[in-house]
Amino acid sequence: MIPIRSFILYSVFFIFLAPSVAVGRAQGEESWEPVAPGIEFREFNLSTPNNVFVARMDRNNTDVALESSIGQGRLSGGGETVSGMAARYDGAINYWGQTWGNRNQVAVAINGYYYNQFSGVPFQGQIHSGWYSKLFDPCESGAVSGSGLAWKLDRTLFIGESVTNAKHDIVYIRDGDDPVQVFDGINVPRGEDQLILYTPQFDQNTKTEGGADSIEVLVQMTSPSLINSNVNFIPRGKIVKIFPNKGSTPIPFDHIVLSMHGSRKAEFEALGVKAGDEIGIHQRINKCLDSPAFDWNNTYASIGGAFYFLKDGVIQDFSDDDQANVRDPRTAIAYNDSYIFFIVVDGRDKVRSLGMTIPELAQFAKDTLGATHGVAQDGGGSSTMVVNGKVVNNTFCNIVTCEGNIYLPIAIQGGGKSQAGGVGVPAPQSEQMLQPAVISGDGFPLTEAYYEFTQTASGTILQRLVANGMMMVVVQPKSASKIFSPNQAIKTLLDANVRLGPGTNYAVLQTVQANTPGIIYGEDNGLNGVWAKGAFWWRVLLELPGGIDVIGWVNESYITVSTP
Repeated sequence: MIPIRSFILYSVFFIFLAPSVAVGRAQGEESWEPVAPGIEFREFNLSTPNNVFVARMDRNNTDVALESSIGQGRLSGGGETVSGMAARYDGAINYWGQTWGNRNQVAVAINGYYYNQFSGVPFQGQIHSGWYSKLFDPCESGAVSGSGLAWKLDRTLFIGESVTNAKHDIVYIRDGDDPVQVFDGINVPRGEDQLILYTPQFDQNTKTEGGADSIEVLVQMTSPSLINSNVNFIPRGKIVKIFPNKGSTPIPFDHIVLSMHGSRKAEFEALGVKAGDEIGIHQRINKCLDSPAFDWNNTYASIGGAFYFLKDGVIQDFSDDDQANVRDPRTAIAYNDSYIFFIVVDGRDKVRSLGMTIPELAQFAKDTLGATHGVAQDGGGSSTMVVNGKVVNNTFCNIVTCEGNIYLPIAIQGGGKSQAGGVGVPAPQSEQMLQPAVISGDGFPLTEAYYEFTQTASGTILQRLVANGMMMVVVQPKSASKIFSPNQAIKTLLDANVRLGPGTNYAVLQTVQANTPGIIYGEDNGLNGVWAKGAFWWRVLLELPGGIDVIGWVNESYITVSTP
């Protein structure tokens, strides 16, 4: 959420600290603890006082990569904890290596950029697994924050500043002429006389209204909608079906939907486009004003960023920015030629960790980590680091300002109430401490609308719901089953969920009954039988009563060969 300059301080005397991975506290390289191949973790306990949690990824290890995350997997708006997003994308397939089928082993995850705390939609743009899924702000919007860190398919990276979307066309590929339609937005509500491109990151469907003025075009892509300004290498796809007068078209994981209204529908119909035709997506990002120019082609993962505090080894001046000079919890991404660093600084703990100003964060990144570039993300109560599925920092005090002596642990129940969690903690005092009306350091009530109370074996962890994040992942190679073959007749063994993609991270399109007949569907981008989220998945066409067909992905355990 956006930091605020004033907040209610609330004293507490008992907190629950999240379970932590083993960390080194001695000086020197030996204090870095490996948490995955090519990824290490370290906790710094500074005398300021500050507790700083750092993960570093070896840039020379080709088995690790960066990936962005999305709250609830949808940019239509939905908050989720950092640990929830890490679990969502762990084991999910990705597009790393320019092919679908490799998988994420999520080693480290942090919270991302500022967001609308009411809608759950992140500010600025986002690129996820190669999909340009949220446009960066236009130059004229007056946005002061930049485009954050960008990680490319060739393993290069940069911190972008103010950018704009200079090119966004749909190219209808034909022999001879290639007519073009400019689209008006990506993954936003469609207005009158607009053409909006919807990617799988938006939601399970386009959430549009149908009617005589509407038309939607379903396109199966051979790659994500990567940014590419070279028209000879733009991402391509094939039109699967055209839906006149229709809205809310489902969006399978390797598809887009072109949704048109009014004059844009008439423009499309005049082109004579039909199912089976090929399209391309031509997109380019340009700099704004005096921002440096970067090559955004083939960017794989990116989110917004604020306070570009370290440029080419030089700490930037934020002396005229009040918010930069508050000691707050902080989240940042930094790098040098050897490593990429995720940094989380705890704050609002008057005894153990006060938090850092942006200049202090820059000094730490430069002098202690040896970083040459660094940019901040959302801080405050959002600041969270998850290592191998566990929250490692003190998210509680980042959310509720802590003062005085600290006794461990306390367990916090949903709705903002608490119960005694440690020896000598008086229950009545604990119950009074965190009533639902209590305001956090972020300025919001401690309720499920803004926070999650996650049960663990040793207590309950308090985490802020955020809109997106960044992850360090170990790339697992593609694995596939050969038990079925294309067009083979099958049936469901049990009631089965048909999903929009191969994995439980994709939404359920429909639930079908046991003994529903169908076939293994061949149009699968080479993914049939792929292993994801702990199971093998097959794209199937199932025949429902009334002559209705449903096409989607089903867990291998729920289907079997159908014999005559």
